[in-house]
Amino acid sequence: MTSGKPNINEKVLQYESFINEVLKRDLQKVLEQRDGVYEKISQYLQLKNTIKRIQVDYILLSCHFCSYYLQISNRYLYLVQETGSKELKTDVDLGCSFFVQAHVPDTSKIFVAVGYGFFLELTLSEALTFIEKKTLQLTEYSEVLTKDAAKIKAHIRVVLEGLKELQGLNDLPETTRREVF
Repeated sequence: MTSGKPNINEKVLQYESFINEVLKRDLQKVLEQRDGVYEKISQYLQLKNTIKRIQVDYILLSCHFCSYYLQISNRYLYLVQETGSKELKTDVDLGCSFFVQAHVPDTSKIFVAVGYGFFLELTLSEALTFIEKKTLQLTEYSEVLTKDAAKIKAHIRVVLEGLKELQGLNDLPETTRREVF
């Protein structure tokens, strides 16, 4: 009878270490990966909003100056459209929240990070198409990671239920249960 008790205690310790050292570590990795994917999606959506703002500003600026300055001079209209609608002044983060002012003389094309340190020069409409496809791909990947996290949580729950049975513990009332992860 006493030989069975230490064996059960050893099994309990093995299962507990499996939960703490393997399953919880795997869960943490998957959740960190998913957070990284969410961060990338956020950055792409920020870029998408910036591109749309540039396009709207270009249209509004062109329309405003066309209707107002056309009466004054065709030459002046041309100068306003060339200098006003194609320039952009912005702050660029160099890292660690250190910003510098940047002057972009032509906003008709931009460089977009496509992955693995590569950048691609795209028109604004091409960039929007790329961003749509990339965010869709990243969203699908985040869903896969979410499912993986749910599977790991289910494994943790199964092992905990096994531990409960192994130790002969009764079910706790629903009010005293709490989420362990």
